[in-house]
Amino acid sequence: MSKKVVLGFSGGLDTTYCVKYLTAEKGYEVHSILVNTGGFDKEELTRIEAHAKKLGVHSHTTIEATTDYYNRIIRYLIYGNVLKNNTYPLSVSAERLSQALHIAQHAKQLGAQAVAHGSTGAGNDQVRFDMIFQILIPGIEIITPIRDLQLSREQEIEYLKSKGVEMNFEKAVYSINKGLWGTSVGGKETLHSNGMLPEEAWPTPLTKEAPEEVILHFKQGELLGVNQKEFNHPVEAIQALQEIAGGFAIGRDIHVGDTIIGIKGRVGFEAAAPLLILKAHHALEKHVLTKWQLQWKDQLAQFYGNWLHEGQILDPVMRDIEAYLTNSQQQVTGKVFVQLFPYRFQVTGIESPYDLMSSKFGKYGEMNTGFTGEDVRGFTRIVGNQIGIYHRVQQTNHEKD
Repeated sequence: MSKKVVLGFSGGLDTTYCVKYLTAEKGYEVHSILVNTGGFDKEELTRIEAHAKKLGVHSHTTIEATTDYYNRIIRYLIYGNVLKNNTYPLSVSAERLSQALHIAQHAKQLGAQAVAHGSTGAGNDQVRFDMIFQILIPGIEIITPIRDLQLSREQEIEYLKSKGVEMNFEKAVYSINKGLWGTSVGGKETLHSNGMLPEEAWPTPLTKEAPEEVILHFKQGELLGVNQKEFNHPVEAIQALQEIAGGFAIGRDIHVGDTIIGIKGRVGFEAAAPLLILKAHHALEKHVLTKWQLQWKDQLAQFYGNWLHEGQILDPVMRDIEAYLTNSQQQVTGKVFVQLFPYRFQVTGIESPYDLMSSKFGKYGEMNTGFTGEDVRGFTRIVGNQIGIYHRVQQTNHEKD
């Protein structure tokens, strides 16, 4: 009886090779699964399923995981204003974890003896998939044909052609990975330390020139309205904002980061909605949270983002930080006003019933209604007391010398 293997399947060259290799060379019963985290439309999903079945999979399953992806991961990235190296919204790294979690669950349900993925041995994804599988389905065989056989693209194509597989073997000039929380773009320019992706490399072209205002409505840290429209779930709001802002070619950049395996790498990305949401959310927080809430959030969120990037979503410390981040959002409610321009945006202000900048308590640099000048004199004398003692002691000892 053939072994059951669950294969994470995207329909690209690597996972297409995996299907043929596992069925023809190893005799496995292959069950392919595609976990949609917001990067595929219905037509693409139908095409990929047909491709999988034509290749000879025993079954193909499509998991619509976009909402779960938001609930389990993205909302905490928003609560924490997480940008890796102050640049990258963790677009691909976050969605790979969501995909790995669903693949592991599917393998359990099917009672599979093995699980497979198409990662190479040169990137982060191999670590993320392997780690999730080792933790959630311990003891299961993890098969990685592309990594284990150290295959080149040309070798994969030659093998598939020998098996009569028909697909577009032309390599795209730029590799694109699209999801709810941004789109990564890789090309020859990102393989070196100097070089910017050209205009034609970006999946979303510039189509809007005239400036436009957008109003983002947050409720307890979650985006639930854009302009005059309210949404039932933040996923819908994110998608609506992307439709509005994408045409301005906002959120393009190249991230330089440290990989899990110790090398540095560059990747281009476009993330109009994620960048707008994170910056707008942060602006609102600066008005409604205290300075110590903001400081501890920054420290915890930086660790959270780095640990998530390295595949450690199942570490219980992540649940502890998520609890803190969630609790911090109780007053993060209000409107944020943003001006959109070609290639850039500007947060112009906020309105919130929880705004700590209320004029009832004074206006910075102009007037104060909460305390008197005498209060300040006493306050500064006490706050500076120990430092004053320190300097007087230093002066006394200096005079003795």
